[in-house]
Formats: sequence, C-alpha cells, structure tokens
Amino acid sequence: MTSPNIDTVRKLSNRYSNWGRWGDDDEIGTLNHVQPEHVTRAGGLIRAGKRISLGLPFDQEGPQTGGFGRFNPIHSMIRDGADVIAGTTIRDFYGGNDRYLRGTDDMITMPLQCGTQWDSLAHIIFEERMYNGYSADLVSSKGAHKNHVGKMADVVAGRGVLLDVARYKGVDALKPGYTITTEDLENTAAANGVEVGTGDFVMVRTGMMGERRGNWGDYAGGSAPGLGLEAVPFVAEREVAAVATDTWGMEVLPNETADVFQPLHIILIVHVGLLVGEIFDFEALAADCAEDGIYEFFFCAPPLPITRAVGSPINPMAIK
Repeated sequence: MTSPNIDTVRKLSNRYSNWGRWGDDDEIGTLNHVQPEHVTRAGGLIRAGKRISLGLPFDQEGPQTGGFGRFNPIHSMIRDGADVIAGTTIRDFYGGNDRYLRGTDDMITMPLQCGTQWDSLAHIIFEERMYNGYSADLVSSKGAHKNHVGKMADVVAGRGVLLDVARYKGVDALKPGYTITTEDLENTAAANGVEVGTGDFVMVRTGMMGERRGNWGDYAGGSAPGLGLEAVPFVAEREVAAVATDTWGMEVLPNETADVFQPLHIILIVHVGLLVGEIFDFEALAADCAEDGIYEFFFCAPPLPITRAVGSPINPMAIK
C-alpha cells in the first residue's frame, strides 16, 4: 500500500474543494454553513446558564518556545500605581485639572497565534493560492487583503459539540502520534449521544492540553495526537463550520505524509475553507459534559476584528 503523499493531498483537496461554492468573492468558507436558524436552535441549548471558557490565559506561562517565530505574550504597563503615586503622568494625561481620577494602562506584545486562536483562511498558502483561489500576493507586508480574520468577526457563533475522543478511548490523553480517524469521531459522537451536522462547531479533545499544561515540553510543534487524513470526509461531508482541538496544530504529528508538512491545513483551510482552532482548553468543559451527559452547547468565539490579520487570539465560550 502506497504511503500518503502530495498526490493524496491533491486528490482530497480536489474532491472536497469549496472554491466558488459561495461565489467567487467569498472569504468566510465553511462559516457559510451557519444560517440564522442554526444559531436560533443553538440558543435553545442554553438551559442552566453555565458559562465555560475554553481559552488558555495569555501570559508568559504559555506553550510557545520560539518555533515558527512564535513566543508567549509579553504584558507591559504603560502607567502603573507607582506612576499614580509619583504623579509622573498626571499633567500630560489628565491635564492637571482632576484631583481625584487616576488610572493605569497596559499593553501586550504577542504573535496573534501564540495561544488559543483561530487560523484565518489567509493563514495557509498552497502552490501560490489560498482559499477560493486567491493569489498568495494578496497577503502582503501590510497583511491579508483577502480572507483576513476580521471577515469572520460576526459569524462565529452557533451549536458547539464536544467530541471527547480521549475519554471515549478510556485514557487521560491520547498518545503523541495517535491518528484520529473518521471511525474514532463517529464512535465518540455516538458514545457522547450527539450527531454532528451542518453548521456545527466541533471541538475535538485529545487530552494533550490537560496533560501538558504547566509542563509544556515539546507541545508547540512536537509529536502530538490529532486528526488524520482519514478524518477529512467526516469534517467535509458533514458540512461543519469549524474544528478546534486542544493541540498546537490540530492534525497528527508526525504527519502521515513524509513529503508534506501539515497536509490537513492544505486540504481543510486552503480548499475546504474550514475555520480551524488550536490550543483550546477543553478540560473544564469535558468534566462538565461527563457530569451532566450533555455534549452540545451554545458556542461563541468571534475573532478580534483586526484588519488584514491572518489569525486571532480568542476566548471561546461554551454556554449550557
């Protein structure tokens, strides 16, 4: 049997391509699957008012080690309490007229994809093209002129589904290099009592976040469990809006294709037009779902409307 290679990637890309499906000017891909009626039904899943964040804190304790130019957020103060006491910024900032109001300000320096984040449809280029056939030169030094993440700012909300593959397999975390298949996803969905369909935001838990958090090791770019090529039909044929995982790169590492790095990024982002989320923290949600047996919820995770950005940090919310 021939090992998967670039030809496999091209065949799957051609088979499941959504280029032109929603028009030649489309820039949001599979988020087109989410219609108002999907959001309305998802709102009905809110019964107990439980609000669960799926985001990792943005701080210097994050998982990045400098690979791919990504580092953990650097938080700095512009004005702090000492400045207030010393009065060093009062004249310039307050005009010297207010004896009472004082304040502090801060800033953060960070790559937009260093923590819990969405990949935009401009994030991956394959053979000089990105999603919907747009040319690579439309991502310039000024950012993405097509498919930038801000295009999705008002459409990332709907029915969320947790597929807790690790719990289904009876382990705390899947082993690095474990390839998640369509069969795994189907069996997990059945075990969790949910059906995955059009417009759903699918959360795939491997357990890696819970295992590595606080002791990251090679989490950022090293061997990891993740979706494999055999999982592409599950994602594409069910017309899901997005897939998010608790790993650094969503797909299995080492990759199944010796000649292609991150083949699912090419197939799913460039050709399917799928919104992909990474570095999600599903531990609290997984515990809650296991306790109440409910693996569907209202999901909301709009990207920051950063013009021309190719990715965005987020604080995703599951509301049950």
